Amino acid sequence: MSDPAKVVPIKKGRRRPKRTAGPSEADELRQRVIELERQLADGRKTHREKGDEGLLVTLARLVASGAGGVSWASLARLQRAAYFAWHSEDTDDFGSDRRFAETLEPVLEFLYAVWWRVETSGIEHVPAQGRGLVVANHSGVLPYDGIMMQLAIRHEHPARRVCRMLALDMFALLPVLAPMLSKSGSVRANPANAERLLNRDELVGVFPEGVKGVGKRFKDRYQLARFGRGGFIRIALRTGSPIIPCAIVGAEEIHPVVAKADWVGRPFGLPYFPITPTFPMLGPLGVIPLPTKWSIDFGDPQDLSEYGPDDARDPILVNRLSQQVRETVQKMIDGRVARRRSVWFG
Repeated sequence: MSDPAKVVPIKKGRRRPKRTAGPSEADELRQRVIELERQLADGRKTHREKGDEGLLVTLARLVASGAGGVSWASLARLQRAAYFAWHSEDTDDFGSDRRFAETLEPVLEFLYAVWWRVETSGIEHVPAQGRGLVVANHSGVLPYDGIMMQLAIRHEHPARRVCRMLALDMFALLPVLAPMLSKSGSVRANPANAERLLNRDELVGVFPEGVKGVGKRFKDRYQLARFGRGGFIRIALRTGSPIIPCAIVGAEEIHPVVAKADWVGRPFGLPYFPITPTFPMLGPLGVIPLPTKWSIDFGDPQDLSEYGPDDARDPILVNRLSQQVRETVQKMIDGRVARRRSVWFG
């Protein structure tokens, strides 16, 4: 009988202690991560610069490459360069594009300073900071008055404030005009958009006359239409915003509406089709506005702090406050028109 197998116990070896990074190794690792992040950021910047060489450089490269260098990729680069020559990649939540606005600025500056020679008064009534609702009369067929009011506040106000205009649906939905307005800072007119901007302590411009104002006939010039149902008062009450009345004189004559052919505009979604002495008789040339002399006057702010958000539900109060603002703007318009000696020279 064989001897039983001997069991030899195996001694457990000692565990090797885990290697921990010392202070110097941790610092080295941290510096390495920082360096990699910097290289990544530089790589993104270089890629962006190569992609945005500019329209002329991209076009020159395409021409230099000859017919053999034309491809879908090169055409895509050319299209991208052409688009971003006057657009930026960053826009706000309403679509405002700073580079697009800067591209249009020379043309708008020409209209403001040379073509219409805009004169501004009462700019000190616009608050230097915080929320405010600028309420103005509307006219001129196209929304030139809102753009000129924006420029007046930005150029003449010491704080260089930006006023976000509420654009009518007829302008905010047109194929060409709508993107131009949104990218230049205007916002589609509705209470939700207005309250969002005011709750951010921004300055907002509104035209309570709406379509009735911008499309009024020449014989009714400088006579304010009804201020809707007081929606701007409800907005001011709910957000606790002061109201700054504003009177714009000079815009009524840039496109004198002598008649309307509404049946022409309705198939295109337009509430009216204006007929002026130059349009549609002169075709595209009839769209050029006349060089009248403009004035933009800002009145004393109307503080509504004695009321609360719940007062926006009171239709009688809303109607009374709306009528007060309308009368104030009408008096400002009448005073300016009475002092004006010439439509062309002021």
